[in-house]
Amino acid sequence: MRTREFGKSGLKTSVIGFGGWPMGRGQYGAFDDGQAIAAVRAAFDGGVTLFDGAAVYGWGYGEKLLGKAIKPFRKDIVLVTKGGRRWVQNDADRTRATVSDSSPEYINEGISESLKRLDTDYIDLYLIHWPDKTRPYEVPMRVLEDAKKAGKIRRYGVSNFHADMLAECVKHGQPACDQVGYHAFDRRPEAGIFPFVQQNGIGVMAYGSMAHGLLTGAWKPGQSFAEDDWRRNGANFGLKTWAPENLPANLAVVDKLKKIAADHKMTVAQLAVAWVLANPAVTVALCGAKTPAEMKEDLGGDWAMPAPLREEINRLVLAEGSGVGKVGDAGP
Repeated sequence: MRTREFGKSGLKTSVIGFGGWPMGRGQYGAFDDGQAIAAVRAAFDGGVTLFDGAAVYGWGYGEKLLGKAIKPFRKDIVLVTKGGRRWVQNDADRTRATVSDSSPEYINEGISESLKRLDTDYIDLYLIHWPDKTRPYEVPMRVLEDAKKAGKIRRYGVSNFHADMLAECVKHGQPACDQVGYHAFDRRPEAGIFPFVQQNGIGVMAYGSMAHGLLTGAWKPGQSFAEDDWRRNGANFGLKTWAPENLPANLAVVDKLKKIAADHKMTVAQLAVAWVLANPAVTVALCGAKTPAEMKEDLGGDWAMPAPLREEINRLVLAEGSGVGKVGDAGP
């Protein structure tokens, strides 16, 4: 598998990373723990060297499961997790929205708890999950610098930060990456975030590479989700690509993308991953999987998409897609 460096950080990774959000029980529908662990190990066997989780995925469950899965090869990978997102501890309230908290106390507490859940002595790349707009961004940067000096983390970055937020961060630290949502139905980061990271030697970890499931090719008209699936209410980071009024048009686009993919002996999921990786600002495309079979298909997304093909996809989605995130639109 190809490798890339996070900006100018010196940290290298496989171009496809394992996204651990689906391993968070209570957020992405039902799954079997054994199959999820097998998916992680299939990723490693297939050349994946980056594994991403977060404290809030399954309210800690996802980190515990990920830590168990990577144990045989922990020293050979880039382990990523995210914090600074507070959630309600009461089981009955787990569906409530989380809130950002980048206070020194909460970040330090979060790092310590993530180390325990992941069963590791250090975290290769620790990210602030969402911006905390109640305090200056220099606060988390200084805390993460201290955690790096203490050996708890090796590098750090942010997630879901806009360009103006990143501009404040780089004044007080050296973030290695910004993790942002990016896929063929959401091109919003191209206007502000991507030019900034390229100019400042920062990498990009793209999540939602398959449009959070839409580009797997498995969705049908009237698509529904389990009660324990975050997608059940149509929430999509400020987009409405799978709202009832938009889903039929987008499924028609996916059908056309399937034909394009077949012409290149690829599945639509592999086409989607390659589309993400074709943007030079992107360091790694995250792919979530609950089974080894899903992961093995995702690994086929590591191929160099020709520029004319990418433009053909862009024209199709823009012309016939509905509720998509366009270049220059405001992000979440």
